[in-house]
Amino acid sequence: QVQLVESGGGLVQPGGSLRLSCAASGSIFSVNGMGWYRQAPGKQRELVASITSGGTRNYADSVKGRFTIYRDNAKNMGYLQMNSLTPEDTAVYYCNFIPSWKQVPWGQGTQVTVSS
Repeated sequence: QVQLVESGGGLVQPGGSLRLSCAASGSIFSVNGMGWYRQAPGKQRELVASITSGGTRNYADSVKGRFTIYRDNAKNMGYLQMNSLTPEDTAVYYCNFIPSWKQVPWGQGTQVTVSS
Protein backbone atom coordinates (compact mmCIF):
# COMPACT_ATOMS: atom_id res chain seq x y z
CA GLN A 1 0.00 0.00 0.00
CA VAL A 2 1.24 3.48 -0.81
CA GLN A 3 2.49 5.46 2.15
CA LEU A 4 2.99 9.20 2.26
CA VAL A 5 5.48 10.90 4.55
CA GLU A 6 5.55 14.66 4.86
CA SER A 7 8.46 16.62 6.26
CA GLY A 8 10.01 20.06 6.31
CA GLY A 9 7.65 21.93 8.58
CA GLY A 10 8.69 24.08 11.49
CA LEU A 11 8.46 27.44 13.15
CA VAL A 12 9.13 30.42 10.93
CA GLN A 13 8.68 34.15 11.29
CA PRO A 14 6.19 36.05 9.15
CA GLY A 15 7.69 36.70 5.75
CA GLY A 16 9.85 33.62 5.96
CA SER A 17 10.03 30.56 3.76
CA LEU A 18 9.83 26.81 4.11
CA ARG A 19 10.03 23.91 1.71
CA LEU A 20 7.88 20.91 2.45
CA SER A 21 8.63 17.46 1.09
CA CYS A 22 6.38 14.50 0.42
CA ALA A 23 7.88 11.05 0.02
CA ALA A 24 5.63 8.44 -1.57
CA SER A 25 6.31 4.73 -1.54
CA GLY A 26 5.15 2.55 -4.38
CA SER A 27 5.12 2.95 -8.13
CA ILE A 28 1.91 4.89 -8.65
CA PHE A 29 3.31 8.31 -7.83
CA SER A 30 4.35 9.35 -11.31
CA VAL A 31 1.02 8.51 -12.93
CA ASN A 32 -1.12 10.44 -10.48
CA GLY A 33 -1.73 14.03 -9.70
CA MET A 34 -0.83 15.12 -6.23
CA GLY A 35 -1.88 17.89 -3.93
CA TRP A 36 -0.84 19.67 -0.78
CA TYR A 37 -3.56 20.14 1.80
CA ARG A 38 -3.59 21.93 5.10
CA GLN A 39 -5.72 21.86 8.19
CA ALA A 40 -5.69 24.66 10.69
CA PRO A 41 -7.09 24.20 14.21
CA GLY A 42 -10.87 24.16 14.15
CA LYS A 43 -11.03 24.24 10.36
CA GLN A 44 -11.60 21.70 7.64
CA ARG A 45 -8.75 20.34 5.58
CA GLU A 46 -8.34 22.36 2.40
CA LEU A 47 -6.45 21.84 -0.83
CA VAL A 48 -3.91 24.62 -1.33
CA ALA A 49 -1.91 23.42 -4.33
CA SER A 50 -2.03 20.63 -6.87
CA ILE A 51 -0.02 19.34 -9.78
CA THR A 52 -1.14 16.82 -12.35
CA SER A 53 0.97 13.98 -13.65
CA GLY A 54 1.60 16.19 -16.68
CA GLY A 55 2.77 19.14 -14.59
CA THR A 56 -0.26 21.42 -14.65
CA ARG A 57 -0.42 23.41 -11.43
CA ASN A 58 -3.33 24.96 -9.57
CA TYR A 59 -3.35 27.02 -6.40
CA ALA A 60 -5.86 28.25 -3.92
CA ASP A 61 -6.30 32.00 -4.10
CA SER A 62 -4.93 32.35 -0.59
CA VAL A 63 -1.50 31.04 -1.60
CA LYS A 64 -1.27 32.03 -5.24
CA GLY A 65 1.94 33.85 -5.99
CA ARG A 66 3.55 32.70 -2.73
CA PHE A 67 3.55 28.90 -2.91
CA THR A 68 4.99 26.71 -5.64
CA ILE A 69 4.25 23.02 -6.01
CA TYR A 70 6.58 20.75 -7.92
CA ARG A 71 7.46 17.11 -8.16
CA ASP A 72 10.32 14.76 -8.98
CA ASN A 73 8.77 11.61 -10.41
CA ALA A 74 12.11 9.82 -10.59
CA LYS A 75 12.41 10.11 -6.82
CA ASN A 76 8.68 9.71 -6.00
CA MET A 77 8.87 13.07 -4.26
CA GLY A 78 6.61 16.07 -4.12
CA TYR A 79 7.48 19.50 -2.80
CA LEU A 80 5.82 22.70 -1.73
CA GLN A 81 7.93 25.84 -1.66
CA MET A 82 6.26 28.38 0.60
CA ASN A 83 7.38 31.99 0.59
CA SER A 84 6.11 35.15 2.26
CA LEU A 85 4.48 33.13 4.98
CA THR A 86 1.86 34.70 7.19
CA PRO A 87 0.30 33.55 10.48
CA GLU A 88 -2.75 32.50 8.45
CA ASP A 89 -0.60 29.78 6.86
CA THR A 90 -0.20 28.08 10.22
CA ALA A 91 -1.57 24.55 9.88
CA VAL A 92 -0.67 20.91 9.56
CA TYR A 93 0.25 20.26 5.94
CA TYR A 94 -0.45 16.96 4.19
CA CYS A 95 0.13 15.57 0.73
CA ASN A 96 -2.07 13.13 -1.11
CA PHE A 97 -3.14 12.19 -4.58
CA ILE A 98 -5.78 13.94 -6.64
CA PRO A 99 -8.61 13.59 -7.45
CA SER A 100 -10.07 12.58 -4.11
CA TRP A 101 -11.11 9.11 -5.24
CA LYS A 102 -7.43 8.29 -5.76
CA GLN A 103 -6.39 9.27 -2.26
CA VAL A 104 -4.56 6.85 -0.02
CA PRO A 105 -4.47 6.86 3.78
CA TRP A 106 -3.24 10.21 5.07
CA GLY A 107 0.23 10.56 6.50
CA GLN A 108 1.02 12.23 9.78
CA GLY A 109 1.44 15.62 8.18
CA THR A 110 4.00 18.27 9.02
CA GLN A 111 3.30 21.23 11.28
CA VAL A 112 3.93 24.72 9.96
CA THR A 113 3.79 27.52 12.49
CA VAL A 114 4.23 31.12 11.40
CA SER A 115 4.77 33.37 14.37
CA SER A 116 7.03 36.14 15.57
